[in-house]
Amino acid sequence: MEKFGKIMTDLVEKAVVAANTMDRDELLFSHKGILYPVTLSSPEVFRAMESLEARSDDIILAGYPKSGTNWVGQILSDLVVIFEKKTQNKESSVSDEPPEFPYLEMGDAGKYERMNKLPSRRVIFTHLLPENLPRSIFKNKAKILLLLRNPKDVATSFYHFTNGLSLLPSYETWDDFFIAFMTKKMPWGCYFEYLSKWNKYADDENVMTITYEELKENPVLGVKNIAAFFGISLTEKELQSVAERSSFQSMKKNSQKTHGSFGNILFRKGAVSDWKNLFSEDQNEKMDKAFEEHVGGTKLGTKLKYEEYCKA
Repeated sequence: MEKFGKIMTDLVEKAVVAANTMDRDELLFSHKGILYPVTLSSPEVFRAMESLEARSDDIILAGYPKSGTNWVGQILSDLVVIFEKKTQNKESSVSDEPPEFPYLEMGDAGKYERMNKLPSRRVIFTHLLPENLPRSIFKNKAKILLLLRNPKDVATSFYHFTNGLSLLPSYETWDDFFIAFMTKKMPWGCYFEYLSKWNKYADDENVMTITYEELKENPVLGVKNIAAFFGISLTEKELQSVAERSSFQSMKKNSQKTHGSFGNILFRKGAVSDWKNLFSEDQNEKMDKAFEEHVGGTKLGTKLKYEEYCKA
């Protein structure tokens, strides 16, 4: 992932330079009622995105920010590279240096025309709601791995992330951030609405759901299940090596090489239940109520094991 990291680092470094010239209220723009970073995307990008021609063999990773998409993205990219090198007996088209930044909604408006010319299999990441994805993804039955994480840890990780990256508005206190998180003022929208909207697709045969927590608990089993879903047949040893290379310890150790100075921000703790260091009793109650109102009793709500991971 070293060269993949260079693509990310170059894009982020340019965006940081641009963001440093902006006031806090200039950092985000609104598209269909949802905020996005102006230095990473634009209304023109969203208009051009619809021209993407999805393929049935595309690998789509969908996850709200700070749910672990960089981690699982490493797993997916690694699986595809190994599999294609084995089956085609040549260098994989999805190499350590993909020709495009893998996050669908980030980049320039010409990106999708270039992506349409790329060979299969393409690995694509996104933080978007399902209705904001190109329609061809569902029409052409691309497989989607939906990554979830308990909302209290998402909020905690997002708080540290926004305060470490000048591309996003920072917050003086955790309390200020919590209010923004709970009142739909976050980049990429409200996490509870994200869960609710994606829940409508939870039973689709082309959608597999996995949680950050279950992958943390048993990485090798998680990697096996992901590989099986995408029809990637590897040996036990190969699957084990993918799990080891994608461990938080391994990715953090290599983060300076793969992501430059951005690595320290991206790979902070990688822990479960870090929220207990920040949440007050009142904040716990407010989030418990919001979770129950939006996804209590739903398939995704049950999958998150809220009682186990989010109760004080």
